[in-house]
Amino acid sequence: MSFNLILLFALLSGLLGGMGMGGGTILIPAITIFLGIEQHVAQAANLFAFLPMAAISLKIHADNGLIKPKGILAVIVPAVIISALGAALAAFIPSGALQKLFGAFLIALAIKQTYDLKSAIKQK
Repeated sequence: MSFNLILLFALLSGLLGGMGMGGGTILIPAITIFLGIEQHVAQAANLFAFLPMAAISLKIHADNGLIKPKGILAVIVPAVIISALGAALAAFIPSGALQKLFGAFLIALAIKQTYDLKSAIKQK
């Protein structure tokens, strides 16, 4: 049964990821709540799964001429450094606190998405 749930959660996460919302917003809570996987492991699995998807997306965008080489290192280098530091920091945060921080992040994301939607509706 847990394999079927993992498959279902992966499918839902992929659908959300394809629509522009991060798949981890579904995957991480789903596997921690329904499968009892520790928060650190869930977030690590999500980040690990993101790597091949990011590489494929980067290749597709580059092939379609959608990447501007000028200034790209100014984006990539800080992103890699901050990601590594964040992952290292998360390793020292207790799982319960990490769950609360991730929950707060999801709430902030929902508020921002709602605000953006309201702004877009007002502009029409």
